[in-house]
Amino acid sequence: MGSFSIWHWLIVLVIVLLVFGTKKLRNIGQDLGGAVKGFKDGMKEAEGSAEEGKPQQKIAEGQVIDAEAKEKVEKAGS
Repeated sequence: MGSFSIWHWLIVLVIVLLVFGTKKLRNIGQDLGGAVKGFKDGMKEAEGSAEEGKPQQKIAEGQVIDAEAKEKVEKAGS
């Protein structure tokens, strides 16, 4: 009852080909490949935009950073 043998997988493949046909399976494969390619392109764009927001210089240990802090205060009546 463990894993299937090669003959089981071949029979399943033949049944799938008979049910869907080769043209439909080819279209599904092309759509899936396009989706994966689009996902990879999106991940590259996201990584590129995330790197643009990072500071360009690394801060050395012991270096003082001069900055102004602003605090957003909400009024109780608003």
